[in-house]
Amino acid sequence: MIHINIPFIALLLQGIPEQIAVATLAFAIARISFKWKKIFIISTVLAFSAYLARLSQITFEIHTVLLIILLFVILLTLEKVDLSLAFLSSLLSFLTLAVFEYISVSILMPVFKITPEIIVTNFTIRILIGEPHVLLIFLFALILGHVRKRGKIDEFLGKYQ
Repeated sequence: MIHINIPFIALLLQGIPEQIAVATLAFAIARISFKWKKIFIISTVLAFSAYLARLSQITFEIHTVLLIILLFVILLTLEKVDLSLAFLSSLLSFLTLAVFEYISVSILMPVFKITPEIIVTNFTIRILIGEPHVLLIFLFALILGHVRKRGKIDEFLGKYQ
């Protein structure tokens, strides 16, 4: 089992913003209008859940599965989203997080000559390296929400369903 001691400041500066981006994307995918107060509360619950799960002795990365399930349940119960759409929104949001984080870190580490050891041991650098993908996901969510609101994607997909 891999256990990483995560400082509380990382939760505030990285965990909550990351979960805001993920929740915003889930709202956009599920065609839910952005309710910023709700998104912030949901994001805070997700971030604290991830923080507590990662502090426990559970197997590494199981916290992501727990977050997908938690976001699914939140979308299902609080937002009354259809079962399949809630699942798809939760899964795609975290998949997007993984893809954007991988691409961002893969590009930034060589550019700034940062090793994996530095990222694991220096949380300031870890937070700074982690912010670009959070901003990209958030922008992607806003654009997707705007485009979906205007009906362009649904109009396009309707031709092929």
